[in-house]
Amino acid sequence: MKNVLTLAIMVCAMVFTSTTFAQEFSGMDKSPMDMASYPTDYKISDKAVRVIYSRPQLKGRSMEELAPAGKVWRTGANEAAEITFFKGATVGGQKVDAGTYALFTIPGENGWTVILNKNLNQWGSYFYDESGDVARVNANASTASDSVEAFSITFQDVDNGIHMVMGWGTTRVAVPIQFVM
Repeated sequence: MKNVLTLAIMVCAMVFTSTTFAQEFSGMDKSPMDMASYPTDYKISDKAVRVIYSRPQLKGRSMEELAPAGKVWRTGANEAAEITFFKGATVGGQKVDAGTYALFTIPGENGWTVILNKNLNQWGSYFYDESGDVARVNANASTASDSVEAFSITFQDVDNGIHMVMGWGTTRVAVPIQFVM
């Protein structure tokens, strides 16, 4: 009888244990999260700026359909993108203190408005509140010969600073950044 009771306890323990640890994980996000930082070399741990954003894909749609001109856009997909300055900087000529900001944009034909907003953890741009803006700058937009399927952000060295370059489809937007010494 003791062996039967011990066996029953072991079977119950295995059933409850495997049920407890059986988890379902979600599949790959359709617009996966990514990060861009400067300096871009991963061997350098002293970063000056980092952007965390999600990467929507065109999938046969137009950029204008997904990020309409003249409307505030979350600058990616899902949550509003976030940009962290680890040191003071000027963005498009406007001084920005070290810190983390929501990154919004307003696409336009010849240029985009780039917005740094102090209100973090926002889903999309549905609750965007202009009163939280820390900086609003104009950035040049250009057209490239090659097309980028997934929205992308990178940093590029230029004279006297860097450009945060956003690309999607054939659109390229360069945001000038200089770091305060």
